[in-house]
Amino acid sequence: MSSTLFRSEEMSLIQLFIPAEVAHTCVAELGELGKVQFRDLYPNVNAFQRTFVSEIRRFDEMERQCRFFQSQIEKSGIASRPLEDSSFFASTRTAQQVDDLEETLKLHEQHIIQMNDAYETLLTSNLQLTELRHVLKESSVFFAQAESSPNLRIQDSEVAAAAEEEQAEDNHLGYVTGVIPRSKIQTFERVLWRILRGNVFMNFAEIHDQIIDPLDADKLVSKNVFAIFAHGNEIINKIRKISESMGGTLYSIDQDLNKRKDALFQADKRIEDLNIVLNQTSHARKDELLKIADRLTSWTTTVKKEKAVYHTMNLFNYDLNRKCLIAEGWCAKMDVPVVHIALKNAIESSGTNMPSVFTELQTKRKPPTYHHTNKFTEGFQQIIDAYGIARYREVNPGLFTIISFPFLFAIMFGDIGHGFLMLCFALYLVLYEKKLASVKDEIFTMFFSGRYMMLLMAIFSIFTGCIYNDIFSLSLTLFKSGFDLPANYTEFDSVEEIPNGHVYPFGFDPAWHGSENFLLFSNSYKMKQAIIIGVIHVSLKTFLKRQ
Repeated sequence: MSSTLFRSEEMSLIQLFIPAEVAHTCVAELGELGKVQFRDLYPNVNAFQRTFVSEIRRFDEMERQCRFFQSQIEKSGIASRPLEDSSFFASTRTAQQVDDLEETLKLHEQHIIQMNDAYETLLTSNLQLTELRHVLKESSVFFAQAESSPNLRIQDSEVAAAAEEEQAEDNHLGYVTGVIPRSKIQTFERVLWRILRGNVFMNFAEIHDQIIDPLDADKLVSKNVFAIFAHGNEIINKIRKISESMGGTLYSIDQDLNKRKDALFQADKRIEDLNIVLNQTSHARKDELLKIADRLTSWTTTVKKEKAVYHTMNLFNYDLNRKCLIAEGWCAKMDVPVVHIALKNAIESSGTNMPSVFTELQTKRKPPTYHHTNKFTEGFQQIIDAYGIARYREVNPGLFTIISFPFLFAIMFGDIGHGFLMLCFALYLVLYEKKLASVKDEIFTMFFSGRYMMLLMAIFSIFTGCIYNDIFSLSLTLFKSGFDLPANYTEFDSVEEIPNGHVYPFGFDPAWHGSENFLLFSNSYKMKQAIIIGVIHVSLKTFLKRQ
């Protein structure tokens, strides 16, 4: 049991001396390779005191810009192009390209912010004109009702004297007009009635079209037009303050009918002009977002990779005298030649003749556990790692889980029909794995990562379903049964079947299905089966522990 097939990979501690000029290229190449786990040579140094803090902050800002673009794209309902369809900045990451990318992100952000501000300003103006138009339309009815109604009466004797003084100062009928959210109408009316003791004439009309909220373009608000008539400037001022405190928007309109008609005509004309400008701004913004969406995935990938490179370089020791970076890391012994070749290729691609020094160190440090996996074994290894990671060079239980986990599942799930349905789904995931790998749905990704596990679970479930002779809770008669029914058997009669000397060659005899003692027989079988499998498991664990 000393083979690496059953144990974690044997690890080596490697040390690298990388010239500062090619450090970025070498670390990026090793990052793409994914075979080295670097050690932090400054574990007690604060992250803000490390060598490449300014570069990381630079990429933090670029990452923020990418997140901003992503939110704007999602809000507009635009789909980003997958990475495999984009080539710009996807693989090559020279310093000049990164500088160009930073400048591109800044320009795009400025354009989007300017267009967002312009769109919100236009939307607010359009909202105000739309509300003003509704106020002007309904005001004719309001003024007619107010003129035909009797004079407002003072219902409270305590405020009668004050009201008479106000009317002496300003004897004309004042009014306040505006719009208010429909959800606040009842509260608004009640507050006015109580504070002003009923010395008002109120009128409301619903706006049938919902109005877009300028603060949230995706939200539609239902509003009402209101007109409130009262005597006295002081009461009118109180009404204005209450209206604004309740979220209402006030609009000043003229009492003269002809002037209101002129104002309505002007409002309609300005709304038409604003709608044209709004559509043009919206199309320009969408075109800008489409250009961004075409390359956003590639930009985001580039920024994250560059940021990861500098995070990794912050783990190294920077030798100012020799102008080189000293790095230490763990690598599987079998991957040491691959890492050495990758470093050599990185230096050659950089166009310099500065070689790096690669050495294997002898150490008594405890190496990390590394299990080499592939797309088939990865899902099983993740299950084991979720419960605990094996110690270095300890037997890896993930190998045995490839058989034990699907088989134990099948013992509980055993059904030919359900197993076949799971097999079809698992085969679909396996056969189209390259196409389905780009799907980002969280639930689907969970199923996709365990596609090979589901495949084995389905195969074992079909096998145990054949043993249980169970397909969608029905039995199959594939071979001759070991029992015969009496000659005078009538359907639904309870009879005792007669043994005929045959032995059903595989699985449960279908004659057991529907019998009165079927549960006693099957439960006894499954209990004995569980004991046998349990003993095998315990024996295997004891055997592995001694290795």
